[in-house]
Amino acid sequence: MLPRNPWKRVVRALSVLLLTAAATLAPTAAAHADTTAAAPSRGWNDFSCKPSAAHPRPVVLVHGTFGNSVDNWLVLAPYLVNRGYCVFSLDYGQLPNVPFFHGLGPIADSAGQLDAYVDRVLAATGAREADLVGHSQGGMMPRYYLKFLGGAEKVNTLVGIAPDNHGTTLLGLTALLPHFPGAEDLISANTPGLADQIAGSAFLTKLNEGGDTVPGVRYHVIATQYDQVVTPYRSQFLSGPGVTNVLIQDKCALDLSEHVAIGTVDRVTFHEVANALDPAHATPTTCLSVLG
Repeated sequence: MLPRNPWKRVVRALSVLLLTAAATLAPTAAAHADTTAAAPSRGWNDFSCKPSAAHPRPVVLVHGTFGNSVDNWLVLAPYLVNRGYCVFSLDYGQLPNVPFFHGLGPIADSAGQLDAYVDRVLAATGAREADLVGHSQGGMMPRYYLKFLGGAEKVNTLVGIAPDNHGTTLLGLTALLPHFPGAEDLISANTPGLADQIAGSAFLTKLNEGGDTVPGVRYHVIATQYDQVVTPYRSQFLSGPGVTNVLIQDKCALDLSEHVAIGTVDRVTFHEVANALDPAHATPTTCLSVLG
């Protein structure tokens, strides 16, 4: 039985499907672009960078679904570079003939791309470990790398900004998919990275079996109560040793950031990221952190 206001919900569900189709059927005239190579010259993705004694671990930024290594990090990457970090970002989850919009391929395969990229960063910088900061899928996908691909030996801290650690219901819209024959198969076949993120998916079941964390890694989750993409927002939080869960409104009640803003432009969140990367020198995260 459909919920109240069914046509409004149906239209929204169709919008999700159309977005999926648009990503899958994007024009093929533009060749696939390596956006990592095109990163702005603001000091990140500089493979000659050598970590300092103050910040001995390079930071790898992991974009979200439909994101890429540049657009997701136009503010946070320079923010961290200005604080003395060696900062890098990768593209992952590319689909054939879909330029610029990534994070759509099978998430287990994307974790393999992260594995190779972290190895490249460690080899270039000479560091023993890296720290990871990811937005949305980029905050969840690295957990597969840590748990199943040996990443725990190479990573000190994973900071997840609005990560879909236990999947998303998209405000309940995923419950409507069975009412559209073939919709679930369409998503799984054409954009498996989206299907993997639906709450209850086989991928997420495997990821979370036996506990959310692995020994030796610190986990820092930053969520917003206004998240309209990863819902319910508390499903983003992790449990287990070495976990810190932060609701950004507990730090600044005036922060109205939703899913996109918290990972791309919110300087209150960025201050909390800096604290997570360097807890020994952390300062309180407040509404005034936007001035820092």
